[in-house]
Amino acid sequence: MIYDIIGDIHGCLEELEDLLEKLGYKKDANGYVAPPDHKVVFLGDLTDRGPDSVGVINLVYDLVIEKKIGIYVPGNHCRKLHRYFIGRNVQLKHGIETTDAELKALNNSDYKQVKHRFMMLYEAAPLYFMNFDRSLVVAHAGISNNLIGKQGKTVETFVFFGDITGETLPDGRPVRLDWAKSYNGKSFIVYGHTPVTEPRFKNNTVNIDTGCVFGGKLTSVQFPSKKITQVESKQPHLEEKFSTFES
Repeated sequence: MIYDIIGDIHGCLEELEDLLEKLGYKKDANGYVAPPDHKVVFLGDLTDRGPDSVGVINLVYDLVIEKKIGIYVPGNHCRKLHRYFIGRNVQLKHGIETTDAELKALNNSDYKQVKHRFMMLYEAAPLYFMNFDRSLVVAHAGISNNLIGKQGKTVETFVFFGDITGETLPDGRPVRLDWAKSYNGKSFIVYGHTPVTEPRFKNNTVNIDTGCVFGGKLTSVQFPSKKITQVESKQPHLEEKFSTFES
């Protein structure tokens, strides 16, 4: 099986459709058809900030649940949207306010359908994806070698938020350690969560969140070839949103 893993989409539906086409997923009257022996893998953060989060939910639902040519792993923004849908006290900031506005603009029938589709996606999703021999692991914010194959609260925190210390930066973001710098496992780990200007390969890992919603690119990495495929963002460029790591 060949996996086409796609980074953080954040409501950028047009870019997602462009990237799927570039990867060889053909669209017909019944939706998308995958190239032979290919599956598309979404590593989370489908929604928030971008122009069409509802459209992204509908498309990913079709690929994963209906067509069964996709795999979905949730991100921290997905977790927050799930909490929103089940009635938790979610603060409408850090991106979810755009999804909230889209949802509130829907009629009641369409709202119920989108909610149902997202809940099905999220509640059936694994915390992270491993292929049969664990040569590939896809986790939204990454995963340390000692947590691969495990479940639980520690794993959940890591895959949703990264290797956080509990401290916060002046702008409110959590202090996050560069776990990939010391990774020494055999599994190839594909992750996102932290926007970088170009895919960052480090110690058998790659960060493919290239900040599409901030005017960067939407990126896919293919496994096992590790080939990178990208499309340019249609969103305004916000340089300050990109992180810099030691190479």
